[in-house]
Amino acid sequence: MHHSRRQFIKSATGLTALGLLSQEVLATTFLKKTQMQLGLCTYLWGKDWDLPTLLANCEKTGVLGIELRVEHAHKVEPNLSAADRLEVKKKFADSPVKFIGMGTNGQYDFPDQEKLKSAIESTKAYIKLSHDCGGSGVKVKPNGFHDGIPHEKTIEQIGRSLNELGKFAADYGQQIRLEVHGNETQELPNIKAIMDVATEKNVAVCWNSNPEDLIGKGLEYNFNLVKDRFGDTVHVRELNIGDYPYQQLITLFVKMNYKGWILLECRTQPADLVAAMVEQRKVFEQMVATGMKS
Repeated sequence: MHHSRRQFIKSATGLTALGLLSQEVLATTFLKKTQMQLGLCTYLWGKDWDLPTLLANCEKTGVLGIELRVEHAHKVEPNLSAADRLEVKKKFADSPVKFIGMGTNGQYDFPDQEKLKSAIESTKAYIKLSHDCGGSGVKVKPNGFHDGIPHEKTIEQIGRSLNELGKFAADYGQQIRLEVHGNETQELPNIKAIMDVATEKNVAVCWNSNPEDLIGKGLEYNFNLVKDRFGDTVHVRELNIGDYPYQQLITLFVKMNYKGWILLECRTQPADLVAAMVEQRKVFEQMVATGMKS
């Protein structure tokens, strides 16, 4: 017999209540109803793996997307030749793991205009690199305000820089992903103010799961300030460590039908990283299932 998805979910829920279906199977069932996926940002986890090891471990754990942080052991950097870039692209194409893009340290808050120009040119190099290797975007960040410089001036400068990069990136089919980052700049009203200036359509917000997300009127209010500008990536830490309200966050993404990548940017250093990635995937799947039922 062919049952509708709704009937199957209902039946699966009932079986779980009877103890006849595992929570993991039910979570997987609910995941089929969302296009949100779990990936890895090579912040600490994966930073010491070369690219073949990184791809193999992500495939093994079911964490099937990677944002490559710069200056790590994978050595995907702008100094790669055209042939090297094609080889990186081929490695991803031959794997079930998707190359999401580059995680850079590009920042545009410098009072020194020469430093600002250098930062913009550096980001353009990473935009080309991401394109050549098959990625879809580049993560950048504001890094804070400066003494003696009005906040409004810094916000305007960051926004204008993002517009310049957005126009450049559009020619390469790339998204500019502004990480919610930096002393005070990571407060969501300030991110919204930057994005009000950065009107290029391929400039987007990368939620970063900071404690500051909870200040003021709380998580949902701050989430809603920028939800219309979310890009393809979200950063989270370990989903089952600490007191950040990850279940509430995942539920908010489920409710808005988010279709991007939830990227693990983990901070602990477990002895067995592969086992830790599997654990985080299972926690993520259960949180999505809970969000779907909310």
